[in-house]
Amino acid sequence: MDLLNLLKSLPFYELNQDKNPMITSIENDHRKVKKGSLFICIKGYTVDGHQFAKEAVNKGAVAILAEKSVEVDVPVILVPDTKRAMSIVANHFYASPTKDFRLIGITGTNGKTTTSHLIEEMFREANEKTGLIGTMYMKIGEEVLKTKNTTPESLTLQKVFHQMKEEDVSTAIMEVSSHSLIEGRVHGCDYNIAVFTNLTQDHLDYHHTMEEYRHAKSLLFSQLGNTYDVKNPKYAVLNADDQASQEFEKETAAHVVTYGIEKSAQFQARNIQLTAEGTSFELFYPNGMEKVQTNLVGQFNVYNALAAIAAAFVANIDMNTILTALKKIKGVTGRFQLVKGTQDFAVIVDYAHTPDSLENVLKTVRPLTDQRIFVVVGCGGDRDRTKRPLMAKVACEYATNPIFTSDNPRSEDPISILKDMEKGVPGKQYELIADRRDAITHAIKEANTGDVIVIAGKGHETYQILGDQVIDFDDQKVALEALKER
Repeated sequence: MDLLNLLKSLPFYELNQDKNPMITSIENDHRKVKKGSLFICIKGYTVDGHQFAKEAVNKGAVAILAEKSVEVDVPVILVPDTKRAMSIVANHFYASPTKDFRLIGITGTNGKTTTSHLIEEMFREANEKTGLIGTMYMKIGEEVLKTKNTTPESLTLQKVFHQMKEEDVSTAIMEVSSHSLIEGRVHGCDYNIAVFTNLTQDHLDYHHTMEEYRHAKSLLFSQLGNTYDVKNPKYAVLNADDQASQEFEKETAAHVVTYGIEKSAQFQARNIQLTAEGTSFELFYPNGMEKVQTNLVGQFNVYNALAAIAAAFVANIDMNTILTALKKIKGVTGRFQLVKGTQDFAVIVDYAHTPDSLENVLKTVRPLTDQRIFVVVGCGGDRDRTKRPLMAKVACEYATNPIFTSDNPRSEDPISILKDMEKGVPGKQYELIADRRDAITHAIKEANTGDVIVIAGKGHETYQILGDQVIDFDDQKVALEALKER
């Protein structure tokens, strides 16, 4: 595509030259620039991309999109906001790929990853080729691609969506973070179905208040559009048991579909039976009632299952296919994952990193044992400090043996993070073991027959961030090593 054709997507801009080079790629990382690239200068939190404009040209960039003048000998396009412009030109360059397949977005504090994987399996069971974008990875069919963020930048998204289109994906499912909604990373994404899981405290270092956090989540539903198309209806799938859904319903013009356990909903679970091996319940939905069996454990996974069922159903997947897929699924990596050795006690790794998700996991564990419950838990550095005492409070309330430790301390002193946690549990009994490996090993050494150990906070992550270093660290592997040593 030539530059002037690409710029047709922008209503206002300044162009300093009348040259019209061919644009063969778009990049916002100067290290990835090659001959024929349009380089977009992005002002980041720590680095300003404008300082790399000359280097990008030296590497082959034939045009620069910027917010301020840069001294280069190729055309420079000036716009007020390069991040916003990036989503527009990327969508145009890749020919609006999400208009050519079904796109399902999932937002909420907890449950996004599990719900996205459940939906993916339901469509796969229906013999559809799927795409998946989320916290753990991106997938196109069976191909797995790495991702840095839960929701990538707009340029990466449109490029991946284009690849999905080229490889005949019919349905893509993606986790949509509150950060991505506020920062406009998903501008240009044409969602058919938007799913809300729940809203509990998280990311207040970024959003500052729960009201701002709720507003960020609401953007996914308001951005479903304001028109109706009988051939291509839009749906907002909302958790009836979460108060935020009442606001989201007001903020979307899309067809509203509800699910829940406690309040009346179109997709409702009743007579729930929870065991250590799985869960069963009766599903009441617009077409009648079905009995549901799943290997997933815990009431929080009933909500995830309901959200996935509702999303797949409004996408015209038949209920038999949906329930067959749900029955087959064994679980999701790092989500209530059993670490299997020869021990006579249970070790569970879970991504629980918010007070609500930790409470859900520990509440699920409590009926499974009449012995002790250990929980190894920490809080991330350079993140929401207000949830630290809340995490500690939940740990002490629902576990018999809480162990506070490190969880990606980043630039903060791990001890200062632990002191913040201690503020929430004056007079309570707990242990402080700052080194995460030592904390996991200690719990496993102390455990007796019938006890349960929950290792919370990192789940699928295979690293630990200490200062400016990223070291290899996998809770599951560390637990297995400790079990072997024992």
